[in-house]
Amino acid sequence: MKKVFIITGEYSGDIHASKVARKLYELNPRIEIEGIGGENLKSAGVKLFSDQKKMGAVGLSLGIIYNHILLGKRVVDYITKDFRPDLVILTDYGAFNLSVAKFLKKAGIKTVYYIPPQVWASRKWRINTIKKNIDEVLCIFPFEKEMYESYGIKTHYCGHPLVSQLPQKADRDAFFEKYGLDKTKKLVAIFPGSRKFELKQLMKVFVKTAQNLEKLHPDIQFVISHAPNLPDEVFDKYLKETEYKVIKGDNQALLSVSDGLILASGTVALEAALYETPMIIAYRGPWLFYLIYLIVRCIKMVSLPNIIANKIIVPEIIQKDVNVEKITYEIEKILYDNTYRQNYIEELKNIKSLLSDKNSSTEAALEITKELTD
Repeated sequence: MKKVFIITGEYSGDIHASKVARKLYELNPRIEIEGIGGENLKSAGVKLFSDQKKMGAVGLSLGIIYNHILLGKRVVDYITKDFRPDLVILTDYGAFNLSVAKFLKKAGIKTVYYIPPQVWASRKWRINTIKKNIDEVLCIFPFEKEMYESYGIKTHYCGHPLVSQLPQKADRDAFFEKYGLDKTKKLVAIFPGSRKFELKQLMKVFVKTAQNLEKLHPDIQFVISHAPNLPDEVFDKYLKETEYKVIKGDNQALLSVSDGLILASGTVALEAALYETPMIIAYRGPWLFYLIYLIVRCIKMVSLPNIIANKIIVPEIIQKDVNVEKITYEIEKILYDNTYRQNYIEELKNIKSLLSDKNSSTEAALEITKELTD
């Protein structure tokens, strides 16, 4: 019986890894899989060594650092001394997984990295750590394969998970009826992020922008997306004295039926691009984080659609430039400049063509199965 251990750190990784796990069970019903993850991995049949709730925290506090170190030690001890899997699948969550990989390499345990760290965006020196400690990289962007192979790293291009996993566009009329929205008005959706510090940095300016745009354009309505990983009490405290409709758990449908989007940076921008929904990216973090980012970044663009296209398609409003006036201007262009809007949508259509139509989880599971039989 083959044994596999999966390590994820955040909600998105849990989703993507769970689909790989399901496919592995299909290919080999007798396989034994344990891991660190959330409800998605658990529902796929994976026995959880630990859930990932504490791993989603971001920051430099001693508590967060201590929890990560403690969990890392526990999981390394368990994998190397007790479970002894044939292979470990690391999924996203670079800092933690690359640290664990060093100990797994010393213990002689094979590792593959599905959705590897975006070393092409920042901290490119990490590719040397990957070369030293990872047996195979299963990458999701086509340009990654050439980069990793140029360093002599065994690499397989799986395709991006969103291409095959993203649901079809929702029916606009049905969606508006479901949430009591006005069909005669344009819809702008606000996605303020999935981390506490993002809400703290962005929610206030996003809400003020919505209020400003409503005064200028009575034909616009706004809704706010609630990231499913954030507790209601955490989210609600940033919405005091506002009456905007909040939608939780229907994010992709909301992306697909909106006329425009105000987004914090992240995978949601790629989802929006695949739905061909025009957006702006506005992102502001703690200044210490931003200064560190400026030092370690390898490219100047922050949103995935722009990085994939290798040019600016999506307006990026970053750090000190995040204000009501700039966001208002860009949203007005998206909604009321018809030539600009049509050109924008055409550019977004090209994004999907730059990604393959491979089923990423199937590709990953087939390659992992090969590694298990080698």
